[in-house]
Amino acid sequence: MPLYAYRGLDAGGRAVGGVVDAESPRGARIKLRKTGVFPTDLNEEQRAAGPTVAVLARRAERIPAAELAAITRQFSTLVAAGLPLVEALGALAEQAERPALSRVLSQVRQEVTEGASLAEALGRHPRLFASLYVNMVRAGEASGALHVVLARLADYTENQARLLGKVRSALTYPAIMLLLSATILFFLLSYVVPKVTRIFQETHQQLPLPTRFLLGLSDFVAQWWWLLLMLIAGIAVGVSRWAKTPAGRDRVDRLTLAVPYFGRLAQKLAVARFARTLATLLASGIGLLPALDIVKSIVDNTVLTRAIERARDAIREGQSIAPPLRESGLFPPLVVHMVAVGERSGQLEEMLGKAADAYDDEVENAVVALTTILEPIIIVFMGGVVLFIVLAILLPIFELNRIVK
Repeated sequence: MPLYAYRGLDAGGRAVGGVVDAESPRGARIKLRKTGVFPTDLNEEQRAAGPTVAVLARRAERIPAAELAAITRQFSTLVAAGLPLVEALGALAEQAERPALSRVLSQVRQEVTEGASLAEALGRHPRLFASLYVNMVRAGEASGALHVVLARLADYTENQARLLGKVRSALTYPAIMLLLSATILFFLLSYVVPKVTRIFQETHQQLPLPTRFLLGLSDFVAQWWWLLLMLIAGIAVGVSRWAKTPAGRDRVDRLTLAVPYFGRLAQKLAVARFARTLATLLASGIGLLPALDIVKSIVDNTVLTRAIERARDAIREGQSIAPPLRESGLFPPLVVHMVAVGERSGQLEEMLGKAADAYDDEVENAVVALTTILEPIIIVFMGGVVLFIVLAILLPIFELNRIVK
């Protein structure tokens, strides 16, 4: 069935857009009017089996995890209510607010109508549906419990979005303070200090060392500020490109784990994601080896990825998962112990879930402690900088007063 991209007005006169499937343009207009949309522009979406799917996948914008979780939970509810898969996808596509998401869901619906499995159709849109999502859906289709797997996916996505949201929100205030501090310092050195200290240069007196240092730094910033900005931008771009190379990525990941306190925080965050993802996959009926293949791309750290690959290879040779995790030295003893207990008791996914809960709490507490420490450090640093500037300005004034007396 053809797809039609439309633009129009709803009953309230607001501009809307999206895609709709129908047998003909007339059928598409009738279908839209039944939903309260009055189309002003209607064009058929050209599609081909291979290239168009890739083009749509590239064009699709990434959506927030919270929105993906909401769509997944609605999908689970519709499937659990007995609605056919094609109709459920059509309902989701019609109510999606983002045109790109609506277009992709309509494309998935069309592919399912033509005989593809849901997992295959979702897998053709990797920018929206990661390998974790696709493999869990495939397991749900194979087990006949798709609605249960979709509910677990929604829970998992919401949990990850909630944890990352807390980390970002907690670090936003210190980041803003650092940016404002750097801006104020730049303004003082490039504009305020030269005007205030110009009188000292006209006296031709020997100035104190702090004042000479401040004048030199101020003159350099005022004269070469554009070069500094270009240098900072060049370094940032160069480091960013280097970090995308295999060697650079490995080096950055190693340094990240080695940084005091921040490294421990990054490690806890990765371990929590590892445990949560592996527990979700195992609970959805995916085998341990395929689950580890999926999880290794979720931790987002090449050092931890290699440790997971070694664990996977050890399992293929008949070993259990706990010893290689312990030998890597990257997984905390609590996680290793809970994994070992879970393997022996046959409740690995439950123990991993408990470990994930514990490390989610540890990450939140560590972030709160970090922000508590960073705020006074930034304040003290800025206070020290301002004190140095004030002293560098006042010392020559005291010297002039002494000479006058």
